[in-house]
Amino acid sequence: MSLEQIIADCKKNHPKAQEQLYQLFAKKFFGVCLKYSRNYDDAQDNLQDGFIIIFKKIAQYSGKGSFEGWAKRILINNALIRFKDIRFLEILDDNIAEVELEIDDDTISLEYLLQIIQELPDQYRIVFSLYVLDGYSHKEISEMLNISTGTTKSNLFRARLILKEKIEKLTDIKFESSAK
Repeated sequence: MSLEQIIADCKKNHPKAQEQLYQLFAKKFFGVCLKYSRNYDDAQDNLQDGFIIIFKKIAQYSGKGSFEGWAKRILINNALIRFKDIRFLEILDDNIAEVELEIDDDTISLEYLLQIIQELPDQYRIVFSLYVLDGYSHKEISEMLNISTGTTKSNLFRARLILKEKIEKLTDIKFESSAK
């Protein structure tokens, strides 16, 4: 059965189509949820809640653009709602250096990288995930989180600094900072 047919059947609230849609995207969407969660259990909760919202709102999906992108946006927004009361640190200096991290896959496992990202304080993990992992701009992030772009840059800087320190401890590799 095609994705278009599964979506059409989901719009009619057919349980088998909903199950097929879940089976088709659960693994990929769980990865999205992991990026915005503190741990595996939170990610599972975000995935379940996200699919409930997707099924409730699927009639709003017009077929224009990718379904996966539409659903991913719902999952991210759902995960962000859980953090609506966190405080984002305001920017201290508009000319902060950008910390660049280039990671050798042979040195750092993806599991370790995900673990240290999940260990970041919420405000840093959210901005890091939105900017680095999902490609949102600072302007888009500031609108999504209702914070200034300077704050998004500051939180991203701090997230990268923490990750850099943890990776350096593990690998004894020194990363360079560059002013931007």
